[in-house]
Amino acid sequence: MIAALRALLAVALLAGFYALVAVMVLLWVAFLAVALWGSGQPTASNPPTNVILLCAAFAPVIAGMVWSVIRTARPAGPPPGTVWVGRRAAPELWAEVERLARAVGTRRPDHIRLTTEVNASVTEDASFLGLLPGSRTLYLGLPLLAGLAPAELRAVLAHELGHYSRRHNRFGALAHRGSAGLEAARQAILDASSANDLVRMYAGGPRALVGLYARVFRWLTRPVRRRQELEADREAARVAGADAVAEALCSTAVLERLWPEFIAEFLTPMRRARGCVPDDPFRIFALMAEAPELRDVRAEVLSEAMRRPADPDDPHPDLATRLSRLKRLPVAAGAEVERSAEDAGAEAGPSAEGPEAVAVPARYAAESGRSLFSGVRETVPWRDWLALLAAQRATRILTPLAEAVRTVEREEAGGERPGPLTIHRVLRLVDSGRRMPLARALNSRLPPADLAGREPLEPLAAALSALIEAQVVAGGTAYWAMHWTGPGTLVPPDGIAPETIRSWADTAVQLPGRTQRLGLHLAALGVDERAPLLDRTEVRAAAGAPRDEVRNVSIAPEVAEPARRRIGAVRAVALTVLLGLTAVTYMVWSGRGEPTYPRPPVTGWTRPPGGPYGSDAVPTYGLPTGLPTGLPTGLPTGLPTGPGWPGATTGIHPPVTLRPLPSLSPPVPSIDIGSLLPRHTP
Repeated sequence: MIAALRALLAVALLAGFYALVAVMVLLWVAFLAVALWGSGQPTASNPPTNVILLCAAFAPVIAGMVWSVIRTARPAGPPPGTVWVGRRAAPELWAEVERLARAVGTRRPDHIRLTTEVNASVTEDASFLGLLPGSRTLYLGLPLLAGLAPAELRAVLAHELGHYSRRHNRFGALAHRGSAGLEAARQAILDASSANDLVRMYAGGPRALVGLYARVFRWLTRPVRRRQELEADREAARVAGADAVAEALCSTAVLERLWPEFIAEFLTPMRRARGCVPDDPFRIFALMAEAPELRDVRAEVLSEAMRRPADPDDPHPDLATRLSRLKRLPVAAGAEVERSAEDAGAEAGPSAEGPEAVAVPARYAAESGRSLFSGVRETVPWRDWLALLAAQRATRILTPLAEAVRTVEREEAGGERPGPLTIHRVLRLVDSGRRMPLARALNSRLPPADLAGREPLEPLAAALSALIEAQVVAGGTAYWAMHWTGPGTLVPPDGIAPETIRSWADTAVQLPGRTQRLGLHLAALGVDERAPLLDRTEVRAAAGAPRDEVRNVSIAPEVAEPARRRIGAVRAVALTVLLGLTAVTYMVWSGRGEPTYPRPPVTGWTRPPGGPYGSDAVPTYGLPTGLPTGLPTGLPTGLPTGPGWPGATTGIHPPVTLRPLPSLSPPVPSIDIGSLLPRHTP
């Protein structure tokens, strides 16, 4: 009952968000209409530039909020970077999904798409706010497909399909779209603030309002969605077993931590150093996740995940709660379902070795791997890339060693000796008593983490060992093996233990008189201590790797490409609205009518009281009272009164209708001057 009430409140809150956006749009339109109407008035002296700037600056915010409403009202398309998997290309995966769908009692998804995230999810493109059924899509992360055991993968798929069987997708779609729409509205305001300083002045209020709205929406929907996750766990335990679901949850928590570190510490540095990525990074990630040297790391990550509380914005409960709920379920629940399905003549789920056959073609992994990095034109086979990674990590200390050797030689001889780094140059400095200056110069170029708890000469011995091992590998008698927690380890030729070369280097550094014996060992391995080490360009050319790319280095904070595109779109919208409103307002303002002012009506003859011509002066027509008329004083007085008043005809002008004008002066008697004017004689 409480869950249903929360769902209804969430629907009402989402409808209220629609109403809020509609009110903001109407206010913006009304404000703009009033401004345009005012600019068209005849009394407007200047165009409303302030209103134009405010409307143009607020236009991206309005457009972003309208777009957020559109996102919540219609089904969202597939996210960028996902790869569609056809039934013919991956028949094992489709068959497994169909068997699990029958086991949980729902219809299979219509589409399967692979992602690069450590996650699996299901969506349904339902219409009318998710209340009507639509097309179903299963999203499966390739890191899960590569890093989970077969039983764990089956449990994850059963959990996601359990959302369909319990009809969680109806409310889940509504909650997801509502959260996505509110987040899109908030992001639109942030982008507008980043792109326009004027928006930043007044965007605090709308951003706080949308943020509060989103917080209340998540507070209402979070308990319902977490309850649905627990129900999906029970559905998966009924099909795959509670133990398998618990193991899948633990493994997923570990993979969620390892996958970002794999990208940050291995893929990205190699891309910057060598300019290439592997064709199948997910297979390399699977090797890393199973590496023995990471056993302690996995245990520590899992322990931390057990103690970590659930994120307030995460619809999933915390890991400890989900595991405790699974322990209360019957252990053999999945077996009972399989037996009932077999009695009905249908297979409820795959056999124990069924999930081992779940695989997708390598081209899907290659296509998804290229989406991790934009602008990468070259891919290397994953085995060759792994060898390059091991060599890069094993020989990265050689660059600071070469710089240290040049520094000490410059101080010793007063000038830098040209030439590549060789074993002979290092041994000569050690024999000449310069090992401590060489060690100090090397230690100053190493990160502090590599020097913690080590003796001053240990990094120099390690660098000399790496230089010898690189020469042995260059001779083709050994190769590097990847070590995920340290530099690459050497697989030496037959008859030599892996730690033998390191012991030779330690002896040569700690006891300078023993360098001649090291030379004998190198001669036995066929290594010339005076031979230069191939530089990185020649090594990459031999391995088939591309050349370095020219890169621009900047200390400015990097802006992600999606954020850069959003900010560019905001600026384009603001500029377009600004230019459009400026043009429309100028046309309205320039086409306004001329202002009209009130004038005194001409209604009759008036006599200026107290003028210089006395009370018998000739009255003036259309002149204000109290002003001299400038007429001569010799005009006769007592003119006869004509019968034509009003409407007298002068003989020169057409008849004019004269009406008495209210005045403070005494009334003027009506006269007719037509008889005084000369008449035309034919």
